[in-house]
Amino acid sequence: MVVAPLTLSSLALATLVVAALPFVIYRRLRRPLALKPRPAIAGIAIFALFAMVIERALNDYVLHRNEATATFLSHPLAFVVYGALAAGICEEVGRFIGMRLLIKRASARAAASASASASATPASAHQTPRTDDGTALAYGLGHGGAEAWLVGVMVQVQWILFAVFENRGQLDSYLSNLPTESLMRIHLILASLTPQTAGIFALERIAALVFQIGLSVLMWRGLRAGWRGILPLAIALHALVDVPAALFQAQLVPLAAVDAVYALAAVVVVGLLFKTLRRPVADAVTELPR
Repeated sequence: MVVAPLTLSSLALATLVVAALPFVIYRRLRRPLALKPRPAIAGIAIFALFAMVIERALNDYVLHRNEATATFLSHPLAFVVYGALAAGICEEVGRFIGMRLLIKRASARAAASASASASATPASAHQTPRTDDGTALAYGLGHGGAEAWLVGVMVQVQWILFAVFENRGQLDSYLSNLPTESLMRIHLILASLTPQTAGIFALERIAALVFQIGLSVLMWRGLRAGWRGILPLAIALHALVDVPAALFQAQLVPLAAVDAVYALAAVVVVGLLFKTLRRPVADAVTELPR
């Protein structure tokens, strides 16, 4: 079985687009929104710890190691509810902790330079709201960019390598340590790849990046306003975002419906982000992480 050159090229192009997008956005908005690397690095670290380590360990225990929970969650609806809530709780608790630390650090720096801030010109004070929102955007790019790379790009690169080995007739020898059943499953997946598959991958990863940025701005503004309900709201919204994907994994809805929902929701979130980032924050932090 040979993966068509058009399909392989489409997969490579989609992977490059997804890999480059967080960096392109950061570079494009670095000056207008005064983006700093520290919040982005914090976002990367939080996603790696809470999503890739804590959430995966929880899923492994609940879905595989614990017989009682594994049996209960074999029901499709139970699996959908658990999958959405597990992702929402793990990631949003991590985002909450990360942003609280950023705000605490920024407040400490602002207090230390209070005398300098008091003599700031009106023009510099006017730029503060955009800088403040820049922290949320940079964090979201780090968090969402880490997801794009760790969940999307690295996995897609693996499938591209499998496709190259398949076309050379070397896949079986390359994966000789795998059981026959697993190897046949890989062959079937490679045979099902099309240029449309690449488009779906790009759509899902770009939408996920948009959602992560939106959730980061929401969390940041909620914490800055001192709203106690921001964490439960963020968890609920994140879980809601994950419901369509969980429904597809449970084979309750078709992939086309899931992608249509994500595409529409991503457009809505982008519109809200443009509107939100232009709206000043009443009590913006005067000095942000560097």
